Amino acid sequence: MVKLINKKAFYSLVFLAFIGTTGYGQLTDLARLDFTIIPKDESGTIQYDRLRALFNYPMRLKRDGSYLFLGLDYSNIHLRIPETTSFDVATIEQLQLLDLNIGYTSKLENDWRFAARFSPGVSSNLTASSINIGDIVLSGSVFFVQDKTKDESLKRPYRLLLGVSYSGNSGFQLPLPFVSYYRRLNAKWTYNVGIPKSNLQYRFSEKHRLKTFLQLDGFNANIQNGMLVDNLTIAERVNLFLLVGGLEYEFHIGGHIELYVRGAYNVIQNVRLRDEDRNEIKDLGELGNFYFRTGIQFKI
Repeated sequence: MVKLINKKAFYSLVFLAFIGTTGYGQLTDLARLDFTIIPKDESGTIQYDRLRALFNYPMRLKRDGSYLFLGLDYSNIHLRIPETTSFDVATIEQLQLLDLNIGYTSKLENDWRFAARFSPGVSSNLTASSINIGDIVLSGSVFFVQDKTKDESLKRPYRLLLGVSYSGNSGFQLPLPFVSYYRRLNAKWTYNVGIPKSNLQYRFSEKHRLKTFLQLDGFNANIQNGMLVDNLTIAERVNLFLLVGGLEYEFHIGGHIELYVRGAYNVIQNVRLRDEDRNEIKDLGELGNFYFRTGIQFKI
């Protein structure tokens, strides 16, 4: 396999991702640090932990509202798998995901905005001495947004987003429509319908909000040097797909900091090993049914 970068350089980029998360927190929806856990329960055999840090830094190109965005998105994933399996569980217990985000957005007519994002990255167990071509993933999206949330002439302001998105390190390996329709019903209630996330929100006050949500989640990671399964087949990738539904509580500090806690149930969950052609070769078993996430997000 082609060697591209040693692991020391990779972890230097990881360090920069954490620095960026704390350094550029004042940007709207562009900086976040969170922790997710799916604990093992009586029906589950696998526990899942994920620490994620991300940021994107905007640079204004013109006074007409055009911006270039640069950033990093890093995740450390830990799978706790029973030892009674037909492969070496230590090979895929620790997984590392890192994306470089390059984005562009500009204003169009009638309150529309164009946006595009390209994200080359690495998604791997990093058990070899260096990163190879199989660890490289590509992601991207193109979409259009019409934002009428600040239009005082509308009784029920809204925001519409239409586009397409593909993520090489997500749990679903197909381009997905990226659709989001947000509407404010009154001072207390708002809703958002779309893919990959929908929610219904009730605002108790400026500081306290409660949401019900349904969301896609997951990851896809390379297994360096492959892994022998059942003494027959070589697994090249590990894949997790989730459809999660539950409640989210948000606490807003001023207009810039948002703390959130989610408690949810895994409606659909698949944890699988795949060969080099992405064909499924083994179902790893069940995760726990309950999903918890907590984090901090920085907004304007």
